[in-house]
Amino acid sequence: MKTLFDTLTEKITGKNLKIVFPEGDDERVIRAAGRLKAEGILEPIILGDEVLVKALLIEQGFPMKNITIIDPNDYVHFEYMKQEFLELRKGKVNEEQADDILKDVNYFGVMLVQMGLADGMVSGAAHSTADTVRPALQIIKTKPGVSRTSGVFIMNRETTNEKLIFADCAINIDPAANELAEIAVNTAETAKIFDIEPRVAMLSFSSKGSGKSPAVDKVAQATQMAKELAPNLNIDGELQFDAAYVPAAAKIKAPGSRVAGYANVFVFPDLQSGNIGYKIAERLGMFEAIGPILQGLNKPVNDLSRGSNDEDIYKLAIITAAQALDN
Repeated sequence: MKTLFDTLTEKITGKNLKIVFPEGDDERVIRAAGRLKAEGILEPIILGDEVLVKALLIEQGFPMKNITIIDPNDYVHFEYMKQEFLELRKGKVNEEQADDILKDVNYFGVMLVQMGLADGMVSGAAHSTADTVRPALQIIKTKPGVSRTSGVFIMNRETTNEKLIFADCAINIDPAANELAEIAVNTAETAKIFDIEPRVAMLSFSSKGSGKSPAVDKVAQATQMAKELAPNLNIDGELQFDAAYVPAAAKIKAPGSRVAGYANVFVFPDLQSGNIGYKIAERLGMFEAIGPILQGLNKPVNDLSRGSNDEDIYKLAIITAAQALDN
């Protein structure tokens, strides 16, 4: 039985996809990038001082001479990149500011992606979410018709071959109904990248009017808006988690629903519940939480937890490459 990452690796291997790793002074990043190169899965581009990065690669068991290392402080095409950046940020930064901004490895990495010199970027092992996401929003921007990016987790349990998607668990604190609807539609599209045929549950503490509250109304409105945005999408709400996930509970709480009891995409009403929910599933449900995966951008940029290990970085890079292939 193929695992999620067996399938994704097969999709991207041999496609010469290039992923930028801005944090070239971090041993976890070096181990992940070196392994991806050694296994022939993708082409890493590591940012940092070339002497330091090469020394770290050797130290970590990857004495490679053909891995791409770029030092933003000594980049031969820096002036060209700066002019591209100034055009993108016209009226918002001057040349002197651009010099300083592009020495930031995350801005530099995102510009490589924007200019087509890389297919995606993975950062955040040593940077905050804001440090990773801000350059992407300013430079790559969101896709046409998408007003905001959002963050999803793949909840993967290989012992049962179960793959679920949780959103938004990373970015939007308290999305309005229209924003929640957009997140739901975007998350359904993300699910397809991972060969998940989406059945979307809009989660609440209420199922089909069992509870009364403005918070419940928001989810019900978002469900209707999402149906209008994507008429062919299998989506239902508002649903409590048990009604969305457990067939027996669905028969009682949402009879006749095409989603209830069999949902595989779960859209939480706010960031607080999403963040709590994925961590409960990870710690008590024995799911592996992979992400956050940013969706809605024109090109993929993904954010790591600062507590990530090299396996997390390796896997998120594979996911980023799969997103690039799907763009």
